[in-house]
Amino acid sequence: MAPLSTWWLLRRLKSRVWATKRIVRALKLFIPMTRDVIRGDFRPIPWSAFGMMALALGYLVMPFDLIPDFLMLIGVVDDVLIVGWLLNRIDQRLEGYRAWKYTDPDITPS
Repeated sequence: MAPLSTWWLLRRLKSRVWATKRIVRALKLFIPMTRDVIRGDFRPIPWSAFGMMALALGYLVMPFDLIPDFLMLIGVVDDVLIVGWLLNRIDQRLEGYRAWKYTDPDITPS
C-alpha cells in the first residue's frame, strides 16, 4: 500500500507544479517584502499576507493538528496541504509588492 500511495502522491504533485512554483515564489518574496515594509520603503502594508504567514507558521508549530502528526505520513500530509494552500494565497496577496519591486528602476529582478 505504501509504494502505491507514494506513487500516487508524486503523480499528484507533478500535476500541481504551478502551485509549487507559486509557493516557492511566495517564500522568496515574503522576506524582502518584510524588510521593505519595516524600512518604510513599501506602502500599503499587505496585512493579509502577514496574517496568513503567521497562520502558516502557527499551524506548523502547533502541537494540535487536524490530523495528528504521530500518524506517520497522513499527519505530515495535512501540514503540507494546509501550509501550501496558505502560501499559495500569500503569493496572490503579494502582487502589489511584486509590481512595485520590479517597476522600481533602482531594483533589478534576481
